[in-house]
Amino acid sequence: MGARLLCLFLASALIAYYIYTPVPEDVEEPWKVMLITASFRALGHLAEAVDRLGMMHYMDALMLFTAAEYVAPTSDENVTVTDTEFSNVAVRLYLPRRASDGLRRAVIYFHGGGWCVGDAGMKSYDRLTRWTSNMLNAVVVSVNYRLAPKYRFPVQFEDVYSVTKFFLQSSVLSQYGVDPDRICVAGDSAGGNLAAAVAQQLLKDSEVKTKLKVQALVYPALQTLDLNSPSYQQNEYKPILPRLLMVKFWSEYFTSDSPLREAMASNRHVPVESSHLFQFVNWSNLLPEELKKDHVYTSPTYGSSELAQKYPGFLDTRAAPLLASDAQLRGLPLTYILTCEHDVLRDDGVMYAERLRAAGVPVMHDHAKDAFHGAIMFVSSPAELAVGHRLLNRYIEWLNDNL
Repeated sequence: MGARLLCLFLASALIAYYIYTPVPEDVEEPWKVMLITASFRALGHLAEAVDRLGMMHYMDALMLFTAAEYVAPTSDENVTVTDTEFSNVAVRLYLPRRASDGLRRAVIYFHGGGWCVGDAGMKSYDRLTRWTSNMLNAVVVSVNYRLAPKYRFPVQFEDVYSVTKFFLQSSVLSQYGVDPDRICVAGDSAGGNLAAAVAQQLLKDSEVKTKLKVQALVYPALQTLDLNSPSYQQNEYKPILPRLLMVKFWSEYFTSDSPLREAMASNRHVPVESSHLFQFVNWSNLLPEELKKDHVYTSPTYGSSELAQKYPGFLDTRAAPLLASDAQLRGLPLTYILTCEHDVLRDDGVMYAERLRAAGVPVMHDHAKDAFHGAIMFVSSPAELAVGHRLLNRYIEWLNDNL
């Protein structure tokens, strides 16, 4: 009897450990958020275990979630959905069936997942892009770029840029009945990073004649230099994307070698010869007082030059768009940036909004004070959250008004 009680107690304690996570007071449906967080944490622990045992790479184990979420391309009464390729890169294409008075709008979408996981065919992304196509009566191209650890930077960027450049050809736009003056690139998290990088690169590309009207960045990851900003500190253990997981995603984008991950975790990875780049991510100048809270900006602690020489990608603007100079930001299209208060990436989006405004770029910064990273993806059962619906509606409404 005593042994059974002990087992029951231990099992209850284990379940409580996984389920209970401190949730900010202003977050809706806290128990739902706890259960979702517990599921992600359990998957993370499983991935860590199989990685340590040499059975499977950590990120490959996380891809099990992606595989479980996959849905085949299925058309409905509103949208025709097909999987195809643009410029030899896999895409999921959404074509609205509703009649249009003229040429249609278009959205080129890049999914999130830390450049390592995710798929345009995941249920959550299929729901988002399908709804976008239907609500905006727009052509939507959702890009299945290649992922780390099999493919490293700049492959992910090159894939999404190749698709974008292919789609912007006048012959392709004509084929799908798209208005060349009403095109948007968009993405969430790592996809927001890729969308920002694509928009910057298009400004430099003389071969591309079609200009973007809009870029929409949903809680984007935009800089690799300071992984200890106020939002990284305040949200170190917050739901879905704790600080160390984001560090792991960043480092895996460039390499599986542990020295870069360890240096990033201690925020000592930028060499002194790159010190001039810190002006672009100096949160003491770029964040409003209410987001600085009690944090005091300190001078960077510089790291090994060897790391930057071996993995120069983490100092490349195609990986970290916030490192672009003011001159490189001028001319970017109308921009929507969604940030969430309880998100390690909050400050990236806030700083980018401030820098874009200073460069003369029109910006709509939509800050959700009661939301956390990834919230927009939880809009389908069983992990359906009211906050996800609210943020998705705000994003769609803005696109409808401005694209």
